[in-house]
Amino acid sequence: MKEKNIINVKSLKEQVYDYLREQINKHNIQPGAVINMDATAKKLGISKTPLRDALIQLEMEGFVTIAPRRGIYVNELTLEDIENFYQVIGALESSALAKAVEKMSPSVIDKMEVLNREMQQAIERNNFNLFYKKNLLFHNYFIDLSSNTHLIRIVNNLKKRLYDFPPQKIWIKEWELSSVKEHQEIVSFLKQGKFQDASKYIHDVHWSFSVQSSFIMKYYFPLNG
Repeated sequence: MKEKNIINVKSLKEQVYDYLREQINKHNIQPGAVINMDATAKKLGISKTPLRDALIQLEMEGFVTIAPRRGIYVNELTLEDIENFYQVIGALESSALAKAVEKMSPSVIDKMEVLNREMQQAIERNNFNLFYKKNLLFHNYFIDLSSNTHLIRIVNNLKKRLYDFPPQKIWIKEWELSSVKEHQEIVSFLKQGKFQDASKYIHDVHWSFSVQSSFIMKYYFPLNG
């Protein structure tokens, strides 16, 4: 009989962080809502220390604001935020690809193409969760090759902010189909050894706020888009 794992390897702070993320993802804590430390600590049966540490991490990642004498509140995702995030991610991902050129082997490019094909299949099955996972893997293939841990951390945090806090209840199939086509364009550049073109395409098209703005409005602001 397999023994149950009775040891939780995560620290209390990490568990509290995961709990708060889940609550926000499930819309139990809405953007703009104030987080009451006393009530939350009491509800979880913990001291304020791990809760404070978890909130500090969330603030560092841009998900909450800790305002002295005013409280702690969940940040709303504004259109200006999204535009700024796109600018930063576009610059960093294009830089990551440029730095990863020497490690961009045919096997890596083939794997990226396979992932993009799996994204297409996920769209056909209306499986957005699978599409999302494959999409992250596609990008992570060349981002991780840059071996720049600071770049990787920043990009990952900004993508959490875009996609996870909180997740949208809808998905725009036209946008995902467009993303697949853009990915294939990137792969085509890489196959031809046109690494500079691939890097430029990521910056000027794939992560261009102006290019993607119509989809962004439909996804994040459906009532206004």
